[in-house]
Amino acid sequence: MNTNIQVIEKDGIEEYAIVPIDEWRRICALAEDAEDIRAADSSVRELAAGYDETVPMEIVRRLLEGAHPLSVWRKYRGMTQQELAEAAGMGKSYVSQIESGAKSGSVKSLQRLSEVLRVDIDDLIVDDDS
Repeated sequence: MNTNIQVIEKDGIEEYAIVPIDEWRRICALAEDAEDIRAADSSVRELAAGYDETVPMEIVRRLLEGAHPLSVWRKYRGMTQQELAEAAGMGKSYVSQIESGAKSGSVKSLQRLSEVLRVDIDDLIVDDDS
């Protein structure tokens, strides 16, 4: 550590420290590394506890390429439209219309679908701005 640090006191109590810029950058990098490690540790704990899951790159690719998220997640979970519809308490045609983009799906319907598919409701919403 650099000993070229200036300490400023107020009423005899150390209040500020002035450090050389290179030392400041090193401290910031260390703090950023520590934050990254905490985030990674938290993710590992969530995975181990079953609060989160890893997703194959193929699923991510299909979502990024614009496939409807309901269809992607349904297929990833190994369900047919009929099975998903029955589990969510709705008709197969409604699920089909959502997947095709003919309907956007009500919030209540998307919530039920997200629960069956074990994803956040946000994961099923199509971003029309992209």
